[in-house]
Formats: sequence, C-alpha cells, structure tokens
Amino acid sequence: MLFSLVSNGSPLTPDRPDATVAWWSFTKTVLATAALSLVRDGLIALDDELPEGPFTLRQLLRHEAGLADYSELADYHAAVARHETPWPAEEMLQRLEATRLRYAPGSGWRYSNVGYWYVARLIERVSGLELGEALTQRVFAPLGLSRIRLARTEIDLHGVNMGTATHYNPGWVYHGLLVGPLVEAALCLDRLLTGELLAHALLAQMQTTRTLGGPIPRRPWVAPGYGLGLMHGPVDGGRILSGHTGGGPGSVVAIYNSVCGHERTTCAVFSDGADEGAVEAEAVRLLSEHWV
Repeated sequence: MLFSLVSNGSPLTPDRPDATVAWWSFTKTVLATAALSLVRDGLIALDDELPEGPFTLRQLLRHEAGLADYSELADYHAAVARHETPWPAEEMLQRLEATRLRYAPGSGWRYSNVGYWYVARLIERVSGLELGEALTQRVFAPLGLSRIRLARTEIDLHGVNMGTATHYNPGWVYHGLLVGPLVEAALCLDRLLTGELLAHALLAQMQTTRTLGGPIPRRPWVAPGYGLGLMHGPVDGGRILSGHTGGGPGSVVAIYNSVCGHERTTCAVFSDGADEGAVEAEAVRLLSEHWV
C-alpha cells in the first residue's frame, strides 16, 4: 500500500513519484466542497428544490434524494469490463429509469453516483464554468493545490497508478474522476477542515450525518454515517474519522482525517485490488500510530 500523512496542513511523509492515483469517490468530497462554496457565496441554497428535483442540494449531497445508482446495472459492469466506450449520460439515465425515484426525497438513504452527476452539473450551471475549472477556482487554488485534474479519456490516465487495471475509460465515472498525487488528496481534506475555505458553520453541516446502522463486517466502522460528501463516524479504537473511501477497477483509496486536541492529522492510503476494509483499516492504523 502507498500512503501519505499530513498534519496541520503540512506533509509528514515524502511525496512519492509513483503516488499519482485515481481518487475515485473522494471526488465526491471535492464536488460537495465546490457546491458548498456556492452556498457560501449566496448563489444557491442547501434546502431549495432544484430544477432537476423534487429534491434539494442537501439531499443530493447526503444520498437522500431517492435516486438509483448505475452501479446497480449488470450491463454497466459488463460494458466496463469489455472496455466499451462509455454510454452518453442520457442513455445511462434512460437505462436506469433515473427519473423514477426509489423513495420520497429525505425519507431514506441510497448511495447514488447519479446524485453526484446532478451535483456536478449544478456546479457548472451556477458557476458558469466547466467542471474542472470550477473545481480549480473554488477548491484547489484556494487550498494551495495545483497537481490535480479531471480525467476524461484514457489518455488522461497516462502516468496514473491504476493498481491492477490495465485499461479503464474514466468516462464511466459520470460525475467526474479526479486524479492527482496521494499527498494532495490528504492535503485537500486536511486544509478543507481548517475552516479557511468554508465557514465552520458549513463544515459542521458537512459533518452532520445520517447514521447508517451499526458495525460493517470486515470494515473498521462502528457506527458509520454520511454527511454532505463525507463519510463520518467512530471506528474501531474509538477514533472519529471524516473523509471518504473510493474504489474502481484495480484500486481503492481511503482519505481520512482525525483530530486529537488541537492537532489534526489526515491520512491518504492507496492499494491495488478491491478490499475497501483493508485500506480503511490501514488508514485507521496509521492515524492511531501517529498519536501514540
């Protein structure tokens, strides 16, 4: 496994030349941050119904909008495995019957990449910028990060450590796939949670979670919860983590923050394969060892 540790905004481990990786669903944390910057600036409200509704931005960010997810489609996984060209977004939505909500918004919880596709489109519409430029202006530049990009084609994955995957088209991640150094993933989360980009009131809402039940088998979560683009809750050993796990063909990442007194530490871990629990457990171990 590769890892990077950051404490109070500064790296504790040297950057590695092979540590530019796919951020997978940690991209959702970045999308949520950009969307909340629009809320901060008064350009949109968390609880107003969206034109794509009948759901709100808060419900999209918390996976409470009632939307299904394209990962449920067997044809989706088969097409990815055959290295086919990604379907146009409208075809994906049609195959999924995405306009048919699976429950009334706010009344349930269901992880949905489609919900974050709506978030990405909202960011573009409200900011007037292409998604990559919007994320740079609203998240990366203010946090002092410069080596992150959206991967749109297989060429964009040249030089990126994709684990065991030999071919992958990032167009299959409809909300966008960020790639960048592992250390910048850790710095992104660490600096976000200082309150310099988003006010503490917004950060508090970001970490206000819907509890999703008790312990998860073979994963370190004791009482996992999901907030606004953040997984948050207690793990084995009693530590509270905030961050996100993500995975795709060939690899898994886990980027998590933990606070001890006035000190905060963030760990980003990358591994080949598909074992999310093992990668999360390694993040918990590294964070725990840092505070011993």
